[in-house]
Amino acid sequence: MMTSSQKNADSIAQFCRYIAERKPELKKQYEHLLAQDLSRQQWDGCFQRNVVTVLEQTYDDALAYLKTLPFDCTASLVNRGLSELTKQVLTAFDGFVDEFLLFVVDKHRTSCALSNFPDEHKPDKTYVNQVMQDIAGLWRNFALDVNTYFLECSPLNP
Repeated sequence: MMTSSQKNADSIAQFCRYIAERKPELKKQYEHLLAQDLSRQQWDGCFQRNVVTVLEQTYDDALAYLKTLPFDCTASLVNRGLSELTKQVLTAFDGFVDEFLLFVVDKHRTSCALSNFPDEHKPDKTYVNQVMQDIAGLWRNFALDVNTYFLECSPLNP
């Protein structure tokens, strides 16, 4: 029989694999949304709009997947309202957004279709920072949702 720690370690490993497997899908999803925008001549703001759309869906899907895993919250410590499981799960995303943004920026810079729209073809630092703020809000909400999930299943909240 698995211990609580082993069960949680296995669930975290499964979640990390799930996130790693999603990376190519994110790129395809972004390319699809960009192609849709270009075919509709909706290039203005497409970088921001599509990054936010893809990441929002990714975080929603990740949370739904996380809830299918057999975590044992009884073994998880909670420190200042933060579940230890939350910290461990969120590490699955280390470098995730940076890698995705590098792909997106490269996609925009090499797109002939966007070359006539300089703000989208070569997003400047201000535009990228604006998108990063949107991403930070998505990430904060996701992290809070993950933590809420683990706190709700902890022994302190039967």
